[in-house]
Amino acid sequence: MPGTKERDFEDAIERDLVASGGYASLAPEGFDRDRALFADEFLSFVRDSQPAVFEKLTKDHGARLASGLVDALAKNLDSLGPIEVLRRGFKFFGVPIRAAYFCPAIGLDAERERQYAANRLRVVRQLPPDPTSNQTVDVVLVLNGIPVVTVELKNAMTGQTVAHAKKQYQERDPRLALFRFDRGALVHFAVDTDEAWMTTQLAKSRTRFLPFNRGRDGGGGNPNVLGESYPSEYLWKEVLQRDSLLDILQRFVHSEGGKTAIFPRYHQLDAVRQLEAAARDEGPGHSYLIQHSAGSGKSNSIAWLAHRLASLHGADQEKVFHSIIVVTDRRVLDKQLQDTIYQFDHKQGVVERIDRDSKQLAAALEQGTPIVITTLQKFPFVTEHIGNLPSRRYAVIVDEAHSSQTGEAARSLKEVLGGEGIVAAEAPPDYDAGQDEGSEERTSEDEIVRVIATRGRQPNLSFFAFTATPKAKTLELFGRPGPDGRPVPFHLYTMRQAIEEGFILDVLLNYTTYKTYYRLVQQSAEDPDVNKREAAAALARFVSLHPYNIAQKVEVIVEHFRRFVMAKLQGRARAMVVTRSRLHAVRFKVELDKYLAAKGYSDMKALVAFSGDVLDPDAGPPAYTETGLNGGLSEVALPDTFAKDPYRVLIVAEKYQTGFDQPLLCAMYVDKKLAGVQAVQTLSRLNRSYPAKETFVLDFVNEAEEIVEAFQPFYEQTVVSETADPHQLDRLAHELDDAQVWHRSELEGFAKVFYRPKERLTQNEHAEIERWLRPAVDRFRDELESDEARDEWRAKLATFVRLYEFLSQVMGYPDRDLEIRASFGKLLLRKLPGRSGERFRLDGDVELDAYRLEQMDKGALTLQPGADAPVKGPTEVGSRKAEDLFAPFSDIVNSLNERFGSDLTEADRLLLDQVVEDGVADEVVRQRAQANSFDNFALSIRKVVDGLMIDRLERNDKIVGKYLDESAFGEAVFGYIAREMFRKAAAQPGDAP
Repeated sequence: MPGTKERDFEDAIERDLVASGGYASLAPEGFDRDRALFADEFLSFVRDSQPAVFEKLTKDHGARLASGLVDALAKNLDSLGPIEVLRRGFKFFGVPIRAAYFCPAIGLDAERERQYAANRLRVVRQLPPDPTSNQTVDVVLVLNGIPVVTVELKNAMTGQTVAHAKKQYQERDPRLALFRFDRGALVHFAVDTDEAWMTTQLAKSRTRFLPFNRGRDGGGGNPNVLGESYPSEYLWKEVLQRDSLLDILQRFVHSEGGKTAIFPRYHQLDAVRQLEAAARDEGPGHSYLIQHSAGSGKSNSIAWLAHRLASLHGADQEKVFHSIIVVTDRRVLDKQLQDTIYQFDHKQGVVERIDRDSKQLAAALEQGTPIVITTLQKFPFVTEHIGNLPSRRYAVIVDEAHSSQTGEAARSLKEVLGGEGIVAAEAPPDYDAGQDEGSEERTSEDEIVRVIATRGRQPNLSFFAFTATPKAKTLELFGRPGPDGRPVPFHLYTMRQAIEEGFILDVLLNYTTYKTYYRLVQQSAEDPDVNKREAAAALARFVSLHPYNIAQKVEVIVEHFRRFVMAKLQGRARAMVVTRSRLHAVRFKVELDKYLAAKGYSDMKALVAFSGDVLDPDAGPPAYTETGLNGGLSEVALPDTFAKDPYRVLIVAEKYQTGFDQPLLCAMYVDKKLAGVQAVQTLSRLNRSYPAKETFVLDFVNEAEEIVEAFQPFYEQTVVSETADPHQLDRLAHELDDAQVWHRSELEGFAKVFYRPKERLTQNEHAEIERWLRPAVDRFRDELESDEARDEWRAKLATFVRLYEFLSQVMGYPDRDLEIRASFGKLLLRKLPGRSGERFRLDGDVELDAYRLEQMDKGALTLQPGADAPVKGPTEVGSRKAEDLFAPFSDIVNSLNERFGSDLTEADRLLLDQVVEDGVADEVVRQRAQANSFDNFALSIRKVVDGLMIDRLERNDKIVGKYLDESAFGEAVFGYIAREMFRKAAAQPGDAP
């Protein structure tokens, strides 16, 4: 079995790297800490790999050569950075000096083989980077004297994990040469026996680590391995192996915008390498489906793949593809590809964007331009033209298109494609815009599938399709047979893994249907800690008179946004309203503007996005346009404008429901039937990570089960629940207290620190919070009598925290004790140890500041980016059906007299009947009864009935007082009144007296 100490872990890694990884061991004593170099290693490499050059320089410079070469190397590393020096070398008195040799695309000749073999890969242990300290780095990997990788190791068997390794890096001095960004090592790995995380830039507490794990069962982490092995051993046995590391340094690592160093994440490295190998072995004429979730870094994956395919040669040393065609609408990918490939090859003209016409595209294809970027609109021409060039071979990389289905792009696409759904440029305004919901949206994926299916497979053409949400036809066309014969992706990085690794947010974590929103707020009226009648009366104003009553929904949207969302992200939070048609979008915009003006909400404005002209049949000409409704704002300027105050709400109809990346988007209000891929793509507009961001969805139309069904194929866990019970919080809090894992004094001590009104927590305050949490961790481990008891208490705590977060999105809580427990419990969950033998996790407190400030300022909790476990909706909700409230009055009298000791009389019955008659006499009540189901009607008249009862308070304070003060009694009486009103009013014409 592997040893249990950290040193044993180091021994195992060094042993593997030396025995089979292509490394040799190197003592740390020769390290120049000021220059972060092993000078002797570099000089030996130059002498062995470039003997003629070294001999000439020795004659010219004599004894000064060694110091001169090392000085030149250090200066070039300072000015150019290690990647540029390793790839291009530098000049010494006009003589080119290579710092490394990489493997060429075509087979090696004898000289290149000798030079490549001359690279000196060394593993150094316990290297001291700081001349003023005895601290050491566990493992450093060195290429030709230049450190390229550092590793901090923790053996989980000692109780320390990858989190401790991250913390250790955060305490390093980023000014030291070894750690200096763009000068020192290119990547830093925090590793334990189970997981690996990486960063390319140390910045103290702001250091951002990314997971470098293979994934396990569709989620984060790594799979278990058999025998005397570690789950994280793929890092040094595969990724850091000699040939692999040299390949990464040659063709993966690059800078972005001169500020960020990009090192591939594991799934990117794995996907690109597997695709390259398959294309080399199989040749042209094949298809590859890459199902990578949002947050997977598809732009970089596509750039790396395009570059490698462009230089790919087969066993016969012939190029596999003459040109690579990237089909995308992301303009940023054009510049990214050009910059990335220039860093690799220092060549210009490798990438050409087709931005004029099909003649430009034809010329690029015929001339064999290495990488051609074109749009979906020109895709049919690509397949047609390639068919006319049978002797040339092409690879087409399809990026799931985004903006093609919006505005002018959509019309251009239909004109190019012809046939079904052609829209002429002079088409009149859409008089039937309200029917958009009934037709399924055709996406770019659909069009590509259609074109390929029409043309058929072409032997000189390979397809590499990237998508997060493949449809069935896409799987059939691009997928490969799985174990059961059904098509599966060639490579998979799931939505669940992206969420668990923190790259995107779980948009279903706070998902509320409108029925649930009503029920939750109404139920809170029964809570003695909430103003009973005010809560129900406030909600009654929001209730829809009709399912499509936009004015009522606008009020719900605006008031919910202002109360629970607007102040988040330091007042920068944004919301999207998803409508079912362009006409609905127009009416929402008009109504929302009207409501904001009437309320005087000058700090909040809305924008609308839809294509074409829309004529409202009720309003008549002229037709509405997006630009007109947005005050002259152009379609191109809308995304950037939406990020600026006071524009906080974006109303959409089809546009921006896919491919709109706005990380400030926190809330979505859905008034459109969603299903399948469309539901996932629409709701995923919320999933972009942002510090301290949480998401909320309020759905007026869809059922929770439908959304679960849509997400299940891509999400791998059921995470949404339709209902929740606020009273469960009290019960859970009581049960948690009873276990005595935490003490009230500790909760109070924690609160004094956590809610201290300062701008940021200091290091001392972090320590104070740790002091108040630690006793609970110790009691949990030592005083709960079994693993089962610990599991049960941990599960209750997780449910309590999750339920509090969910309900705090819908209604505020005045209960100080619950709030403190939720904040304390959320941090405590990170620190609780698992079962015996499981890993002890100690996550950093990096995101604590934003969470605390949000809590203090707005009374709302902030979710941590990424959920580490399947999110189950809160349960045990009161499930009383509406019809259970309604019974003959005689039954109500008997049951209430028996239960409450009431003494209701015939006079009380007459009073209630008079309330019914007064209600029926109200024309608005009659209209509601005739336009709604009973459930909607009952919800809408709560305020009316309350008012009529209060009017009779002086005449019959006994029954009215009971109605107002005793919720169970009041609900039963209200049920009788509402049923009678509905029965009588629905039968009368709208203008009856």
